[in-house]
Amino acid sequence: MSQLSEPMIEIDDLHFSYGDQKIFEGITLRIPRGKVVAILGASGSGKSTLLRLIGGQLRPDQGCVRVNGQVIHELDQRGLYRMRRHMGMMFQAGGLFSDLSVFDNVAFPLRELTDLPELLIRDLVLMKLQSVGLRGTACLMPNDLSGGMARRVALARAIAIDPMLTMYDEPFAGLDPISLNVIAHLIQRLTVALGGTSIIVTYDVSESLKVVDHAFLLYQGVVAAEGTPEELLASANPFVDQFLHARATGPVAFHMDGPSYREDLGFGA
Repeated sequence: MSQLSEPMIEIDDLHFSYGDQKIFEGITLRIPRGKVVAILGASGSGKSTLLRLIGGQLRPDQGCVRVNGQVIHELDQRGLYRMRRHMGMMFQAGGLFSDLSVFDNVAFPLRELTDLPELLIRDLVLMKLQSVGLRGTACLMPNDLSGGMARRVALARAIAIDPMLTMYDEPFAGLDPISLNVIAHLIQRLTVALGGTSIIVTYDVSESLKVVDHAFLLYQGVVAAEGTPEELLASANPFVDQFLHARATGPVAFHMDGPSYREDLGFGA
């Protein structure tokens, strides 16, 4: 393992596009070890794409992504598999296996990545489900769950192996206010207890800023701002002010660029 003083993730001059659509145009950032970090930004700013680049699902067009000191996109299949053994991922859509029970969904990474006996796996699964308040759903199937409950099961699966790096893609979506508050603080407590690193991609600015140590705001393909929650809330940057305080007017327009509305309706310029 790398020295604890080194960042968990180092991203340098990252460029990435989907075809002709540019997503990143030179992102550089450092994510420290043992911290809870938020990636914030408007819809389409590339938050989920950044997680896929960190996880090695995508490769950059230019630049470098290092995880735990290793260039993630230079690893071969075996090396990437070894790296992912130390990562947990909560997908934006949950991603539960529909033909497996709640118990077997959470047990899946333990059975796949460890040689633990089934009796110990049982205890660990029940502990993870207890942490998200859903131990009583162990025998249910994903289709028996509400949307919010399914996301909580997905979170339990993401932390099943106590990973060094856990990435949460919209972990608060679909949760009621009570569950949201409990889950947000659970992520914070787990990060501290395990000495791991957590990355939260979310639109829930108010809740995420209560529990994160540092946040990055993405805008127009770069990191527009970064800092502690206190620093960002005090920022005079127009984009930061608009995004964090949900202002209707500012640099981020509600309407996408396009032809004149009057022209589209046939009224002329």
